Amino acid sequence: MLAQRWMWIAWPAFLVAGLLEVLVFAFVDPQDLHWFGHGLDLSRQAIYTLAFFDFWALAMVSSALTLLLGMSSADVNR
Repeated sequence: MLAQRWMWIAWPAFLVAGLLEVLVFAFVDPQDLHWFGHGLDLSRQAIYTLAFFDFWALAMVSSALTLLLGMSSADVNR
C-alpha cells in the first residue's frame, strides 16, 4: 500500500514537472537567468536538470498534500 501511495504522489508530479519544464523554458533562456544579481555559471543542460527536479519536488509536495487531505482522520492519526 505504501508503494502505491508513493506512485500516486510521484507519477502525477513527474508529468506536471515535465509540462512545467516545457512551458517555462519555451519562454526563458537559461543563460539569461540571474541569482541575486549574478549570472548562473552552469550549462543550459544543468539548469534544465535542476529546474526539472525543483519542479518535480514542488509538484510532489502538492500531490502529497492532496493525498493527505483526502484521508480520513482515523487514517491520519494511525
